[in-house]
Amino acid sequence: MIAASAPLAERRAAHRLLAEVLVADGQRLRRAMHLAAATAGADPALAAELEEAAAGGAGGWAVASAALRWAAELSDHPTQSAARLLTAAHYAWVGGQPDVARLLLDRLRAVSTDPVVRGRADLLRGELELRCGAASGASATLLSAANAVAGADRALALSGLVRAGEAVCYAGDQYRYAEVARQALALRHPSDPPAMELMSCLLAGVAATLRGDHERAGPALRRAVVLGGRLTGSALTPTALTCAAAAGLLVAVDGAAHRLAERAVGLARERGELSMLSRALELRAIAEYWLGRHEAAAETSRDGLRVARATGQVNCGNIHLGMLAVLAAMRADRDTSLRRIREIGESPTPGSRPHALAGWALAVLDLVDGRHAEAADRLASLARLGTGRGQVLVQVMATPYLVEAAAHLAHRPAATAALAVFDRWASSTVSPLRRALSARCHALLASRGGTEAEREFQTALRLHPTDAGTFERARTELLFGQELRRSRRPRDARTHLHQAREMFSLLGVACWAEQATRELRAAGESVGPPDLPAARLLTGQQLRIAELVAEGATNREIAARMFLSTRTVDHHLRNVFHRLGIRSRTELACAFAAERHVGLASDR
Repeated sequence: MIAASAPLAERRAAHRLLAEVLVADGQRLRRAMHLAAATAGADPALAAELEEAAAGGAGGWAVASAALRWAAELSDHPTQSAARLLTAAHYAWVGGQPDVARLLLDRLRAVSTDPVVRGRADLLRGELELRCGAASGASATLLSAANAVAGADRALALSGLVRAGEAVCYAGDQYRYAEVARQALALRHPSDPPAMELMSCLLAGVAATLRGDHERAGPALRRAVVLGGRLTGSALTPTALTCAAAAGLLVAVDGAAHRLAERAVGLARERGELSMLSRALELRAIAEYWLGRHEAAAETSRDGLRVARATGQVNCGNIHLGMLAVLAAMRADRDTSLRRIREIGESPTPGSRPHALAGWALAVLDLVDGRHAEAADRLASLARLGTGRGQVLVQVMATPYLVEAAAHLAHRPAATAALAVFDRWASSTVSPLRRALSARCHALLASRGGTEAEREFQTALRLHPTDAGTFERARTELLFGQELRRSRRPRDARTHLHQAREMFSLLGVACWAEQATRELRAAGESVGPPDLPAARLLTGQQLRIAELVAEGATNREIAARMFLSTRTVDHHLRNVFHRLGIRSRTELACAFAAERHVGLASDR
């Protein structure tokens, strides 16, 4: 308030005095900014110093953006002024300030008519549309801009095409990916450095995947994963790592995809690149889903949602909301799933990625309630196969649920068509989980009581990995048990139903554990609630937190001792309560005391 009310001459004098005392090496940027505030008119030398001192986001992206704005005002040439305004907009976006970036891009329009500068600005504007605005129009903006800058900067043009591809997939217009791939192929060169080759491989691989040509897609995508693991120096960026992680998910190397996404998350946090953090978290969540780490995926999506909301990335936030809705539905947590869907609202257009995730979540809830026709209709509508429209990749992920719903119906053409797409993808990968899911789907569509169904179920159980995907293995055990019981083989059914019940209980998925219990009773077995000790119901970290709570430690004390945030401790403790079926810290302490008493008695 005092500074704002002081006369301009006094404010400038104050800035000059501050600049005189900021002489240390680490204060160069602050000194230059004070000098800029004290300067009237153009000062090319000071503008150059500001640009150099703020290079690469030095001092923080927001500060660097402000410095480049000063540099643009102090420039004595329109070309330099435009370039600095563009860099300021880029820095603002990287630092998670999309509104500032938009304002600077609007100013740039009045400063420069150079087609390459306009093209670079449109690449940034298209990325802002993709993450924060009308994603449906982002692909056209990005394709045009990439073409405008291709002659001057092929690497930048390729990165714009990667974003255009994301926009196409977000909007559900996969048929347009062919144009993205065509432009990318024209930019490709045999001597391209690894980061550029990685982007080219991703674009070629995604295009081939979307047209069902997995023989071409696989090698390109695997090459992108390999290149992502080799990046060093200036080529090692969150953007490049997310490209490699996306390739890994498409070719079903989930562990590698998770490692790449995790590195992207860590690097984005370290560098303060908030514009990329939510996207990196999105890919990490999907990898965790495929690895069977549903709780971790939910925590990652909650983190991604917080980042997206803090940085105005509404479209990224809606994807995280959609994933949270799906994960909650799989746990039969209806209230949470529906709440997340309501948070998405009506802004995503039909056919968009968030819209499809919401549909998947609602279909899972339908399946839980036995509304098989409704579930099948929802899942079949996620994509119109053969047209390139709709969310093909989401429907592929949801195909096991579509087949499970359709298995209860007389007519199954949509499920059969979707399974054919899933099979072609699964057979092109080396993923045991994908092949196990494929075998399970074929078992469900086989004639009831026939040898084919039993053979496919046995194949699925043999293929299910033992170190990942416990939830899906438990689902296969449950469905196999149901098939055997309904085929009047209750004794054989009970073995699989017991396995399913125990695994679901260990995972804390009460709804599915209860369904396995009902099936066991229908198979002629009298069963009560699972009698599992806490050590088997909880993960190692959850067990340690529960023990500390039972000893009387507060959440803050536990966080300090385990080097966790209090929010993480809160989250784990809620899961502990849910899995153990208790409602308070007192009940938890009593439960652990009773368990220790039983253990001591058995030792005697």
